[in-house]
Amino acid sequence: MGETIRQSDLRRNTAAILRRVAAGESFTVTVHGRAVADLVPHQREQPKRRFVPLAEINALLAMDNPDPVLWRQDMERAEAETFAEDDWDDPWERAQRQQEERRNQQ
Repeated sequence: MGETIRQSDLRRNTAAILRRVAAGESFTVTVHGRAVADLVPHQREQPKRRFVPLAEINALLAMDNPDPVLWRQDMERAEAETFAEDDWDDPWERAQRQQEERRNQQ
């Protein structure tokens, strides 16, 4: 990150500091010596393209096909990392289990 400034400096010089941020500079704001915020230039989102040039499509189609075994391994690894902590539970099955547990307790 760029320059470190105190909250009091930001309060006193807001306009000047924001002009510097707009020009591309970044700041870390501190309160009592502890970093609490980063001031960075705004990143505008790129609009989604509706048209893909034919040359770009041809370049993609001309690329070598991926190795299906490696592709499958990558997909399985990504799925394991992405959904590893998800606990999928069918509410209908959960309700049936709960009813069964209640019957067994009686």
